[in-house]
Amino acid sequence: MTRLWLKTPLAVLADGGDGGIVIEDGRIVEILASGANPSAPVDETFDASRHVVLPGLVNTHHHFYQTLTRAHPQAIDKELFPWLQSLYPIWARLDPDSFRLSVRLALSELLMSGCTTAADHHYLFPGGLDDAIDIEAEEAQSVGMRVTLTRGSMDLSEKDGGLPPDSVVQDADTILADSERLIGRYHDRSEGAMVQIALAPCSPFSVTKRLMMESAALAERHECRLHTHLGETEDENAFCEERFSCRPVDYLEEVGWLGPRTWLAHGIHFTTEECARLGRHKVGVCHCPASNAVLASGFCPVNELRAAGAPVGLGVDGSASNDASNLMEQVRHALMVGRLNYRSATAITAREAIDLATVGSASCLGRTDIGRIAIGLQADFALFTLDELRFSGAHDPIAALVLCGATRADRVMVKGTWRVLDGLPVGLDLARLRDEHGAAALRFA
Repeated sequence: MTRLWLKTPLAVLADGGDGGIVIEDGRIVEILASGANPSAPVDETFDASRHVVLPGLVNTHHHFYQTLTRAHPQAIDKELFPWLQSLYPIWARLDPDSFRLSVRLALSELLMSGCTTAADHHYLFPGGLDDAIDIEAEEAQSVGMRVTLTRGSMDLSEKDGGLPPDSVVQDADTILADSERLIGRYHDRSEGAMVQIALAPCSPFSVTKRLMMESAALAERHECRLHTHLGETEDENAFCEERFSCRPVDYLEEVGWLGPRTWLAHGIHFTTEECARLGRHKVGVCHCPASNAVLASGFCPVNELRAAGAPVGLGVDGSASNDASNLMEQVRHALMVGRLNYRSATAITAREAIDLATVGSASCLGRTDIGRIAIGLQADFALFTLDELRFSGAHDPIAALVLCGATRADRVMVKGTWRVLDGLPVGLDLARLRDEHGAAALRFA
């Protein structure tokens, strides 16, 4: 087992860690005060004096496949429902080869932004793409990133009164059988897990009540988590009231999802009472500030949810609504959007914004082994330098990452292994990936 000392960082998001961090067997074994030395000899020392060291960032909501349809002319300047209706027929062209490239590109972007763990919500299974989640697991293993892969689903199509076209939905029996298969093959419940599976019926307007309820029962049986879009738009509220005679949070309780196993994407249009209910039941919410802004969906009540006890994490959302897979960029968006929403410069601080993307996100995913720099936790780190012109004159290195707009990590470590060096993913030909992905995207023009 190699012992590595990240020595005397410029700054570190850990109390009493000015002397650095010692890593052994993929875990943090020592956090050193200024001037202190490791308690036992180390095999390697990395001089971190140019680096600001953060816990690896955790992305709790994404749609990897959407990297193929960024800034698409048919979807630009539309709100959620018309945006989806424009893109569903285009996404129906997904095939295994283009999907694999979309996943590889999204994971690479995330890693380069300092993200070490990502949850992807894949719910589109057109003909020939039955093994989409298997492809994601293979690609995550290849780049060395932790993932929670959600087996998304849609079984309520246009002919049934839902939003998606018939060509991209599956029947509930097929969805549930594949969910069990994926849990059996990939879901690792152990500490330090690299791959976990969650169940993720897409949204109230694209799945049946039966699928929601049976997914909840399956998740309970196999100790995995539940994820869905909820409270994203007023249109969704109107849909639930018309179809189910209740608001989305009431519907969530009706189908057995109101509990600590669940985390939700967006969570914008909740009342004060609904925030309190979600907090009492420890339902997590993934805040997606850039996507919410692009689609003009509204402001997530982050502070009300956190005050009520609901875990709140951060997500980039799909690259067709955010148009980027950069989680460090989302940290800055969370600060800016939060202050604008609450009309207060103290509504959210730089460190609180980072907390959303680290400990808050880890809590949404049910992980206690990542998201913080503490003894015994996994050695997942994002190391940033302040060498660019944008940081010159910055006096608080950690706040500077957020306020001055850091977007790219210099080094990234996952489970004690360097996965990004000098700003580039280890072992990946970025130029080739860009060419192949760009060529694949032409099919979706």
